[in-house]
Amino acid sequence: MRRTLRAIGLAALSLVALTGCAGVTSGDIDPNSSAAPVESIDPELTGELSIYAAASLGAAFDELAAQFEARHPSLDVLPIVYDGSSTLATQLREGAPADVFASADEANMQKIGELAVAPEVFATNTLVIAVPTGNPGGITGLESLADPARTVVLCAPDVPCGAASQTLLSTQGVVVTPASLEQNVTAVLTKVAASEADAGLVYATDRSEGVESIAAEGAADVVNRYPISATTDAANPAAAAAFVAFVLSADGQAVLAELGFGSP
Repeated sequence: MRRTLRAIGLAALSLVALTGCAGVTSGDIDPNSSAAPVESIDPELTGELSIYAAASLGAAFDELAAQFEARHPSLDVLPIVYDGSSTLATQLREGAPADVFASADEANMQKIGELAVAPEVFATNTLVIAVPTGNPGGITGLESLADPARTVVLCAPDVPCGAASQTLLSTQGVVVTPASLEQNVTAVLTKVAASEADAGLVYATDRSEGVESIAAEGAADVVNRYPISATTDAANPAAAAAFVAFVLSADGQAVLAELGFGSP
């Protein structure tokens, strides 16, 4: 059954893609001809849409989903599942019912293999040092994180923010012994906000009450590229393809830019 659904999903996604590429509008159709009706070219989306997205995309995808749902009132966007990209990729490989997957790096998108339908990078991000408001630990830069007297939390190495953190620290010659390794960037931010840590590395787009950010030297050279893809197992392939197109559109990119994400 899974293989059959996958085949149906691919066929539907291909149809949507071909329609978009053709650039056909209602003005191109002779109403007296036997050609397909306008609604078959730009059908109203219905049903439900399930999205799995990296934790760092929370605010952006909540807004994108709200705007997309407003444009398609007959469609119900289910509560988005946010977590570390590696966790989501594992869940997808194990059969999680997602129509769309947005990862915080290309490596975890690659992990889902043939489940991804032509992934495209839609945003970029870089790291900053997060500290509690007032910076009680006196953090001045990456070198401060190497001080064993300071408590530092990082993302786990298999999580995009963790992989980026390791690359940044390595290139800057800074050795850090973290108090904990978290499974997503939200968990790092939460511990810093609660003053359970003097500092942590998070994305420049991450915001939380009780947290300030400090520029991390060399961060501009360590860039996370975020890909998005419909899945071949999508239960609603038309809506999945349309949402991906919306994220990549000028309107979708404007939402991401407003929240601090870089362009693809």
